[in-house]
Amino acid sequence: MVNKEIERKFLVLSDDFKKESFKNERIVQGFLSSVPERTVRIRITGQKGFITIKGIGNSSGTTRFEWEKEIDVKEAENLLVICEPGTIEKVRYFVKSGVHIFEVDEFGLENQGLTIAEIELADEEESFAKPKWLGAEVTGQVKYYNSSLARKPFNQW
Repeated sequence: MVNKEIERKFLVLSDDFKKESFKNERIVQGFLSSVPERTVRIRITGQKGFITIKGIGNSSGTTRFEWEKEIDVKEAENLLVICEPGTIEKVRYFVKSGVHIFEVDEFGLENQGLTIAEIELADEEESFAKPKWLGAEVTGQVKYYNSSLARKPFNQW
């Protein structure tokens, strides 16, 4: 599916979001290509596999091209083997806030201790309710991109 992704990212101040979460899922992902102009991600979420291609972001980092297709989970497992070094593991929590849903990623492995909330918007200027556990905005800060975290994990900062 071809899409223009508009999202904002924030650090998370506490684990209070877990009490508000209506669902969570474990995610494992790697990157076939992590260059900013075209990241190619392989992801396993539950029993589903996905390949995703993302283009470079606009100047604010809020908007970029995204194409995603579901693939067989066995294919995804095989592709993860040939990915660039650095695997991302995280648990994603879904939290409703007003009319939006925050996806809150609690990272594991070498990124343990990092928790980031993302919100997808219909428009860059769209307003949204900010939960109390939402911290500083990190939208457009490349070091918080999953592709960057795979290369230089949080515990190496």
